[in-house]
Amino acid sequence: MSIHPRGFDFLKDVDVRLSVELGHIDMKLKDVLSLGEESVVMLDRLTDELLDVMVNGKAIAKGEIVAQGNRFGLRIVELAGTEDQAAPASPDMPATPDLAAAATANATGTAPTSAEGAPR
Repeated sequence: MSIHPRGFDFLKDVDVRLSVELGHIDMKLKDVLSLGEESVVMLDRLTDELLDVMVNGKAIAKGEIVAQGNRFGLRIVELAGTEDQAAPASPDMPATPDLAAAATANATGTAPTSAEGAPR
């Protein structure tokens, strides 16, 4: 078996699904069936907690929701496995723009022009 001469570069064009998990809750079916318009379901995550960023169901990062125009976006705050190596990005020092832009583009289907000045 030989490795492709370009390494794994050929995998870069493979489509993956990026999703953001807001939280979850276990409910009884009777409670789900009683949901109606304007029902509120409280999730297990606090409003100031970072959200899980998943690729094909595997956690790869933590992030926060941003708004740009009338669309949601995602700012990557920390990558999986790096929380011990570096502190999360602060509002004064945003996450790597290329990574944040790529994540937002994949999550929303459009590339943002800028995440600067977006509400947190």
